[in-house]
Amino acid sequence: MALMEVKVPDIGDFETVEVIEVLVKPGDTIKAEQSLVTVESDKASMEIPSSHAGVVKELKVKLGDKVSEGTVVLVLEAAGAASSPQPSPAAAGEAAKPVAPMTPSPATARESRAEGSASASIEVAVPDIGDFDAVEVIELLVKPGDVVKAEQSLITVESDKASMEIPSSHAGTVEHLLVKLGDKVSKGTPVVVLQGAAGGVSTPTAAKAADAAPAPTAQLASQPVERTVPTAALPAHEPTAPQGHLPHASPSVRRFARELGVPLAELKGSGLKGRITLEDVQGFVKGVMAGEARTTAQANKAPAASGGGVGLDLLPWPKVDFAKFGPVERKDLSRIKKISGANLHRNWVVIPHVTNHDDADITELEAFRVQLNKENEKSGVKVTMLAFLIKACVAALKKFPEFNASLDGEQIVLKQYFHIGFAADTPNGLVVPVIKDADKKGVLQISQEMSELAKKARDGKLGPAEMSGGCFSISSLGGIGGRYFTPIINAPEVSILGVCKSSTEPRWDGKAFQPRLILPLSLSWDHRVIDGASAARFNAYLGQILADFRRVLL
Repeated sequence: MALMEVKVPDIGDFETVEVIEVLVKPGDTIKAEQSLVTVESDKASMEIPSSHAGVVKELKVKLGDKVSEGTVVLVLEAAGAASSPQPSPAAAGEAAKPVAPMTPSPATARESRAEGSASASIEVAVPDIGDFDAVEVIELLVKPGDVVKAEQSLITVESDKASMEIPSSHAGTVEHLLVKLGDKVSKGTPVVVLQGAAGGVSTPTAAKAADAAPAPTAQLASQPVERTVPTAALPAHEPTAPQGHLPHASPSVRRFARELGVPLAELKGSGLKGRITLEDVQGFVKGVMAGEARTTAQANKAPAASGGGVGLDLLPWPKVDFAKFGPVERKDLSRIKKISGANLHRNWVVIPHVTNHDDADITELEAFRVQLNKENEKSGVKVTMLAFLIKACVAALKKFPEFNASLDGEQIVLKQYFHIGFAADTPNGLVVPVIKDADKKGVLQISQEMSELAKKARDGKLGPAEMSGGCFSISSLGGIGGRYFTPIINAPEVSILGVCKSSTEPRWDGKAFQPRLILPLSLSWDHRVIDGASAARFNAYLGQILADFRRVLL
């Protein structure tokens, strides 16, 4: 191992370009050719790669610094530095050379133009862009009919290390666009056809003479060119995004955003001069996934006019001034209700719910529960009917494994474990703690865990791990009342059991009506995975277990 300085390589004719993004920090292990910093001129941004692999010991630049060829970027404890010679500046320059916006080569005059004509149609081509070949068009900055000036940017192209804007060699009116988003272009690729072009070559003879002369180098850092605001722009990652410039972000961040489908134009950058960073993109994605943020495309998405199933074709939510009808009070939804509301809405819309209602005779089971609580009165553990329901559901899930499953694309994941969630009502909203490995625990242990988890839920101390991994859920309204209801499936589960308050009802035993304690059951299930016959059998089997709990042993 040896300490070495990594410097800015040959970056063409650019001088004192600004550091706009630092991509590594001390202690990071990096690879050769990994990007270290992003720098930017008035026309292009580029990422400076490392010449060696190793561990970053010290950063020598910070945001806002001006750097040039030879500026020390960082000190690296290089791996294999003794055996791997430092590449020559020329070689390093080939790796880091930006797609530099050079002064464009002369455009080619169309054959139909008369020599010496004041107005002509010409093709504007990609100028010399160094050693880069087949770079991608990521932004169109003009459209047919736009009037452009000489040196006005026409398109933006991007390699894996740099992005740049291709300027026009002439002034005129855009007649045709010859490229589209995603096209690969190189030196000489026609970009647009300009009508009435001026300020460039005026005759075929002049064009030939200009072609014969080498293209002068553009000193972009010291001689900024007047920039015209683009009249149309379509970011590659979001064709429906508003028109304008590409957002202020490095090529790697834009590429990352495109892969995730993030419209950068809707992000507010936290970096220097409002630059969008990798962390900004990640934060936006987390917000969307949590239902705390939406893209403009999501918010403005119009319902399908044909009613063909593409959208929900819903009427807009009614906007009402409630205060005009009487006094009102506004309260913010709790954090739990915001999160659960978004999940419940998704589950209800996406999952084709069907609910089967049935009754279970729990007369003997309730008597056993009361007896059990008397026997364990000193232990402090109180057994509820829900603990028996959890054990009964485990037995039913073992007999009908499609209920202990999840959909994953076009496959069904059949689970070999039995984690049962139960809905707990708290002052801040509904949460679902999970009893892990319920098949390996007795009723007393399940009752103890339920009591502990319910207390944590009420105190707001329930951790994410205690609410994850569920296979099947039970929502009990037994302590409140009601008869039947439709519980909403807790995705990615495929079924849920709803239980209401038991009541004593007369039941015929073949000779006479007898008072029996009846428990209403409501089983909701995902029709993509489960069919009606299976659901009916599941409910019937569950009722048999609750009527005679000895069946759990079978």
